[in-house]
Amino acid sequence: MPSAPLLQVEDLQVNFGAVRALKSISLDVHAGEVVALVGANGAGKSTTLRTISGLSRPRGGRISFDGKSIAGMAPSKIVRLGVAQCPEGRRLFGGLTVADNLRLGACTRTDKDAVASDSERMFGLFPILKQRLKQLAGTLSGGEQQQLALARALMAAPRLLLLDEPSLGVAPLLVRHIFSALAELKLQGMTMLLVEQNIKLALDLADRAYVLRTGQVALSGLSAELRDSERVAQAYLGAAT
Repeated sequence: MPSAPLLQVEDLQVNFGAVRALKSISLDVHAGEVVALVGANGAGKSTTLRTISGLSRPRGGRISFDGKSIAGMAPSKIVRLGVAQCPEGRRLFGGLTVADNLRLGACTRTDKDAVASDSERMFGLFPILKQRLKQLAGTLSGGEQQQLALARALMAAPRLLLLDEPSLGVAPLLVRHIFSALAELKLQGMTMLLVEQNIKLALDLADRAYVLRTGQVALSGLSAELRDSERVAQAYLGAAT
């Protein structure tokens, strides 16, 4: 019998005033999977992540994590349950150092030895951060900030990592480095739900994908099948870069 999904979203609906941002989103993510959400701008991808992490409130539907309802729960409680988000735009504390931002990522944890071990693991994934520990986060390049944002989310020791546009505003060379690190995390068994504007990168990394269109799931399936589908590329995604 297949295991129950780690994350299950059913008929999720979100309104922003009179605007229906999500009409009916249903998806699931199993432990150890990487699942991508792809689609045009305004399709509802980021809103889906924000609602899962508690930053936006649902109008209807259900969100379950490890069998527990988290819809409408405070973001801090959702983090403690094991869901961490690396947000679009990075949202770092620019006036604090790299080291301070990493410590804040682990602020819900009490396992000090494991926190120290995870810090070293972050430096293995993103070596530049060790060189920049005392530097203010706001003075880093876009690619360095993105690496710090990823590392900060990982410092929460999540069971599910939500990634919102990790390549946005990052130079191509550093995009390759970031996705190489994500591929390494995948090999280590990290469960991820990924929103990414670079469709080729997203589908190359992910096991499965959902194509969103105007707040609904238009298509879903194995990433390899969707990547090779001309109908998907033409109808929903446009030319991949």
